[in-house]
Amino acid sequence: MTDKATLEANAAVEAARLISAALPYMLAYDQKIVVVKYGGHAMGDPELAKAFARDITLIETAGARPVVVHGGGPQIGRMLDQLGIKSEFRGGLRVTDKATVEVVEMVLAGSINKEIVMAINAEGGKAVGLSGKDGNMVFAEKVTRTEKDPDSNIEKEVDLGFVGEPKRVSRAVIDMVLGAGLIPVIAPVAPGDDGNTYNVNADTFAGAIAGRLGAARLLFLTDVPGVLDKSGALIKQLTVREARALIKDGTISGGMIPKVETCIDAIRQGVEGVVILNGKVPHAVLLELFTDHGAGTLIKP
Repeated sequence: MTDKATLEANAAVEAARLISAALPYMLAYDQKIVVVKYGGHAMGDPELAKAFARDITLIETAGARPVVVHGGGPQIGRMLDQLGIKSEFRGGLRVTDKATVEVVEMVLAGSINKEIVMAINAEGGKAVGLSGKDGNMVFAEKVTRTEKDPDSNIEKEVDLGFVGEPKRVSRAVIDMVLGAGLIPVIAPVAPGDDGNTYNVNADTFAGAIAGRLGAARLLFLTDVPGVLDKSGALIKQLTVREARALIKDGTISGGMIPKVETCIDAIRQGVEGVVILNGKVPHAVLLELFTDHGAGTLIKP
């Protein structure tokens, strides 16, 4: 039978091996900005939420400079139901009237934001909650969308209410927070030049933030492993040109199209690489950044 001392020695050797394997990747991200878009149903799982908070704390301890942008669609939906406010989706975006945008801001910049901040702080990190409104970080403009009328086949403009997209991004507040050794956790609500508050798609918001910061990586934590080929196998890496070709031939379809298009746009804005990965896999962030096999699909210029 193996004695306790042997077991401890074997554990120490394994720990040293893991540290040795991860060290080159840690050095590669030293002082580099990594933007992580956190959302989807992984946010509702307490164990996954705790693992995510630990990952963010660990990559900051290892020398990277994480910035978290979060969504909260399911939580917003539940709160609207509780308040008896009906909402609908058009083209994948929530139609947001005045009453809805107040709930969106309350949930995103309030309860969800503070839950993430508290989770990171509980793991030894030092996080601070923000939204696009803080320090005029992000200004949004009203989103315009069109859809085809099924009867007349004519394209008509759809009024989505207070749904916006990033128009201007300032990095001043984020730089101050990072410079103080803190981890920014940002909710995707932003003011418009018209004085209104806008609900911004979290993926688009994260892409704009990452682009303005010139991030080394933008990680999209989703509910799927990444981009799959026609046989269902994970595609580990794509160039922008290859990604566009896969959209054109139908390999990338459905809800993955806007996700990949957001990745391409973020790269156009200056992000070095964007990764789509499954946020329901424990420690997906660490696996992607600090191991040689990654955890999703990397899209690069």
